[in-house]
Amino acid sequence: MDDLSCLPERLLAWFSAQKRDLPWRSDHEPYHVWVSEIMLQQTRVEAVKAYYLRFMAQLPDIAALANAGDELLHKLWEGLGYYTRVRNLKKAAMQIMDCHGGQFPRDYAQILALPGIGAYTAGAISSICFDAPTPAVDGNVLRVMSRVLASRDCIDELRVKNVLRARLAALYPAGRCGDFTQALMELGACVCVPNGAPHCARCPIAALCLAHSAGQETAYPVKKQKRARKSEDKTVFLLRCGDAIAMEKRPPSGLLAGLWALPNLPEKHDAQTALDQVSAWGAHPIQLVKAVEATHIFTHIEWHMRCFEIECSEKCPQFDWPDSAARQTRYALPTAFRMFLDPMEKPT
Repeated sequence: MDDLSCLPERLLAWFSAQKRDLPWRSDHEPYHVWVSEIMLQQTRVEAVKAYYLRFMAQLPDIAALANAGDELLHKLWEGLGYYTRVRNLKKAAMQIMDCHGGQFPRDYAQILALPGIGAYTAGAISSICFDAPTPAVDGNVLRVMSRVLASRDCIDELRVKNVLRARLAALYPAGRCGDFTQALMELGACVCVPNGAPHCARCPIAALCLAHSAGQETAYPVKKQKRARKSEDKTVFLLRCGDAIAMEKRPPSGLLAGLWALPNLPEKHDAQTALDQVSAWGAHPIQLVKAVEATHIFTHIEWHMRCFEIECSEKCPQFDWPDSAARQTRYALPTAFRMFLDPMEKPT
């Protein structure tokens, strides 16, 4: 399908009738669109809704974000993962306050220059908020267009993204640039879906789709073969002293940098070795409550963990020991460790 000129008309009509009611679509405020787009990276829409509303209630504008403490930011982001995203949000907010007088920049190049903002996010903000013909080309859009065009080009290549971005930019309808961006996103999220057969019977552009006409929808998009993830074994300690739980800060660089964690060691150790380690820390173990096995998958690595829940009689000084109230309000714990604590904290 070389002629894509009818794409905007068909997609916009469909989007007007079928678009989801999402909290960040209530206006075109750049701060709202920006935060939502960063949250939506590598995260499902349904999971983001509650996070977005809580974030906005605590940090309603750019100035509030720029002045927010790191512990609050991490707590608001707890469970979303990829914590570099929220740290870059704060860096960008500070840059907006310092360099743009607290007003979100309208120029695409200035938006792109903000920390944590790439071509996709800059395109989304520019088109949705400022009606600029700047495509936001992410995995959803690449999948849709590779099927429409039956393109065998690998979507992981920057050249392919740039060619598609330029081709889409020529189609953007003045006055509805933001709707066109969101319509492409919506189609990829709800109809031309990943990981399975797309819902072609509900697709407004099925008649234009070369992959559909050939019955080859799932043959596209073409991607590079993923490298196998590295695996690491971990022993995790859920140390309880009354209502308090032992936590420690991760190193300032590397995986989960600067975040709170349950104490942990490389490799999987047996119960006696774990109890000996707790004694060496000076926490005085009273009893081993239970041991749990779990796996947590990051982008390029997976942890195979054995967690020992151990009741202790002393709060050894090398750890923080927050009680339940502090854990709820001030201590953000990544999902890799939160999974062990949550079952204990849920009401029975």
